[in-house]
Amino acid sequence: MDETVTQAEAASDPIVAPAADPITDPAADPVTDPAGLPRKEDLLEALKVVKDPEIPVNVVDLGLIYNVDVKPGGEVDIDMTLTSMGCPVQDMIQADAELACMQVEGVSKVNVEFVWSPPWSPAKMSEDGKKQMRMFGFNL
Repeated sequence: MDETVTQAEAASDPIVAPAADPITDPAADPVTDPAGLPRKEDLLEALKVVKDPEIPVNVVDLGLIYNVDVKPGGEVDIDMTLTSMGCPVQDMIQADAELACMQVEGVSKVNVEFVWSPPWSPAKMSEDGKKQMRMFGFNL
């Protein structure tokens, strides 16, 4: 009896089928969605390294990130705000956010736009952000 397994038989048999390859099958890659694009969750996680130098909490937990949109080709648009208009470190925060997102696999370009509506307030902070602020002596 010939025990040679054809490629079609191997593909239909879960025991014999080869493991999914993230290079040829984007759906097998946990860092990207099925279309091969970076996931919003991974971008938000990457943005947690970005901090306002005057406030010891990252921009995600501060509630400064209003929207993250991933477009075809890996272009990422971020709508964010700052704790106040005219923030002297706006350019630095923008550059840090762009650099952080560019580290995520599949990102080709990052556009950060600052929006002022709705205005930021401490109510937008995550519970973790509020806890961090209390640890640094802020009364929230």
